[in-house]
Amino acid sequence: MEKINRSNAGLTEKLPIKIVQFGEGNFLRAFVEYAIQKLNQNADFNAGIAVVQPIDKGLVNMINAQDGLYTLFMKGVKKGEEIQEKELITNIVKAIDPYASFQDYLALAKEEELAFIISNTTEAGIEYIASDLPTMQPPVSFPAKLTVLLHERFKHFNSAADKGLTIIPCELINYNSDTLKEIVFKYSADWKLGAEFEAWLTNSCSWHNTLVDRIVPGYPKDQIEEYNAQLDYKDDLIVSAETFFLWVIEGDDKLKAKLPFDKTDLDVKIISDMQPYRTRKVRILNGAHTAMVPFSLLYGNETVKETVDNPFTGDFINKALFEEINETLNMDKAELASFSEEILDRFRNPFIKHLLSSIALNSISKFKVRVLPSLTGYVDVHGKLPVHLTFAFAALIRFYKGTWNGQDLPVNDSEDITTFFNGLWKSDDYEKIARLTLQNKNFWDEDLTEIPGLTRAITIALEEIDSNGIEAGFAKFQERIK
Repeated sequence: MEKINRSNAGLTEKLPIKIVQFGEGNFLRAFVEYAIQKLNQNADFNAGIAVVQPIDKGLVNMINAQDGLYTLFMKGVKKGEEIQEKELITNIVKAIDPYASFQDYLALAKEEELAFIISNTTEAGIEYIASDLPTMQPPVSFPAKLTVLLHERFKHFNSAADKGLTIIPCELINYNSDTLKEIVFKYSADWKLGAEFEAWLTNSCSWHNTLVDRIVPGYPKDQIEEYNAQLDYKDDLIVSAETFFLWVIEGDDKLKAKLPFDKTDLDVKIISDMQPYRTRKVRILNGAHTAMVPFSLLYGNETVKETVDNPFTGDFINKALFEEINETLNMDKAELASFSEEILDRFRNPFIKHLLSSIALNSISKFKVRVLPSLTGYVDVHGKLPVHLTFAFAALIRFYKGTWNGQDLPVNDSEDITTFFNGLWKSDDYEKIARLTLQNKNFWDEDLTEIPGLTRAITIALEEIDSNGIEAGFAKFQERIK
């Protein structure tokens, strides 16, 4: 079969670039591009997307080889009915690697119809790097790259108010837009870009905190023949996702007018305060995901579905969710239970093979954001450690050793984090490993050894995991910490 491109797909329309998107990974292509496609189809939105690769390795060449086209497969269960859909996504106009083509990147700032910046560079992506400079081509951090682009637009259009941009980050950190804006302003100050530029950022640009929710396993490599059989073209960028979709954006009526999602059937909520939705989703869905990954991989599972279906690991996650995580949330308990059951049903989606290894990226920063607040919150409420989340924390630390039973583990994190654990695990002193990890404020922004009993509990859990494995180790861990 011939590889998909605009010519053989019969797509001659040239969409104007209205969106610059930082990130070209599976999630954005299954979430934002899908949402914009619905706006184009149902609201005459007429928006093309220019994708920017935020790091020096990525998918830009593969995307451009297919003229930005790819197939999105969506599968799930709604009210007991199995649903399977597929759609050719057509709104990526170009993909740019700023490391290879910096001038092409800068040229995006001069696009007349550009209106939106959207991003998902993972939780670790919105960071300030003091060594970033405006003369670098490009700077290292995403916020620094964004600052360069915004300043270029400000200069090119002579600070025109109507050329300001709507900035909608999708990184899974709380107050993601507020954090991004703060860092952009810090770079502006560092680089002495001027008060007029900062006034334009404030008055002509708008910044919107968000929450995104869709499980996206990504490229279905183990089932690719089944997926390819449904196509009459070759597609190297197939993305699989669940049917569930939720996008919560803080905004007002002006944003609703800019993004007329009310003309689609997508669950997009533009509201004044997204915090209740954010807390519920991050603690329950993402928290359960992140807590299960090291623990379940060390047990021997490969997928999320295997984890919740297995009698031992399923019971573990169920209790972590209902007896520990939900206990820390100041929300209606019946509503929390209902939402949690829905989450477990999504985890059991028979159509999606969601590999635990694909969720393992940046597990330390994810644990800090998604799980640690539940662990500390449980201690605050009950005056004792949550057994399952504490053991999951120990499994996370053991996971970063990088090997288990002679096999490599899918550790995927920044060099400073992997270097820390590589040095730490040269020792077999479990108390030292626990203490130094918990004391690392670069990981947690606080000294976790100050939590009563946590260092001892993690030490015991590490001993039991290495001595007896996950299932027997957990049983002995429970006995020893009573």
